[in-house]
Amino acid sequence: MRTVRRARTTHRRARAAAAVLSALALAAGCSGSGGKRSEDAAAGSSGKAANTPRMTIGMVSHSGEGDTFWDIVQTGAEQAAKKDNVKFLYANDKEGSRQAELVRSMIDQKVDGLIVTLAKPQALKASVRAAVRAGIPVITINSGGEFSTAYGALTHIGQDESVAGRAVGDELNERQRKKALCVIHEQGNVSLEDRCAGVKKAFRGTVENLNVDGTNAPSSQSSVEAELQSDKGIDAIVTLGAPMAAISVKAREQAGSAAQIATFDLNAAVVKSLKAKDIAFAVDQQPYLQGYEAVDLLWLNRTNANVLGGGRPVLTGPAVVTGTDVPALEKYTARGTR
Repeated sequence: MRTVRRARTTHRRARAAAAVLSALALAAGCSGSGGKRSEDAAAGSSGKAANTPRMTIGMVSHSGEGDTFWDIVQTGAEQAAKKDNVKFLYANDKEGSRQAELVRSMIDQKVDGLIVTLAKPQALKASVRAAVRAGIPVITINSGGEFSTAYGALTHIGQDESVAGRAVGDELNERQRKKALCVIHEQGNVSLEDRCAGVKKAFRGTVENLNVDGTNAPSSQSSVEAELQSDKGIDAIVTLGAPMAAISVKAREQAGSAAQIATFDLNAAVVKSLKAKDIAFAVDQQPYLQGYEAVDLLWLNRTNANVLGGGRPVLTGPAVVTGTDVPALEKYTARGTR
């Protein structure tokens, strides 16, 4: 696994911060369990919860139906919640206005902490600021990190999407690709647009964006297939999420194309496709870590007044993953934590 060169220093700091965070969690919440407890939490096994007062943390994401990425985020959040004696609430909607309503619902439930994604930041601005005014600490994850501080959040946990996109462009250059199709599966999502823009900035070839409805697999497959059939010059497909990668593999087969497929994010299916060489490479942002650290940091903030980031995002990626990394990752993707 290759961490992106231009993000290496910041990413190293993020890993160090995560290590400090874990150490603080053990010190604040463990009694005589040592390293075994942290291993149990990572593996999802049972263990004694922290003896700190019970608290409730809510998460509102922009996930659409069938997006396995968010299953992994929730797994991380739920395992941190179990360790930290936290009641975890989750809600999602791909529409920004309805996501804002869900945030307000969490405020009405008087949650002790809130985790929010900012894929459509303008739609969430008022509701996130309302949570902060109500005294609810907020952490943003995954998307819209550049808006996090302005909206009053403690920090942002995720990856720099522009850097991640440039990492894909650099990798395509090394593979001597000439024309890439960047498939945006959720129109209006600023993070997805940043990824394609990053690809275009670094890639020496041509990038064409294609908007599809990621919640409609047959329609998405048909759209990608039609592009490949109409333009035989496309020799790379960049998908912005794991489910769309699987759809694009089918579209490429039906179109009779030889285009290489690169994708953002991992799941068990992507690792299997990397192993089979159906996908050339993936960019991992560690969704499990985003969910886990967001819950853990809100708990630490309440019980020990801790914060991370120092005004900058806490980075969980990107890292380029190829078939050579499969042996090290298979057992983790199989259990739903990578």
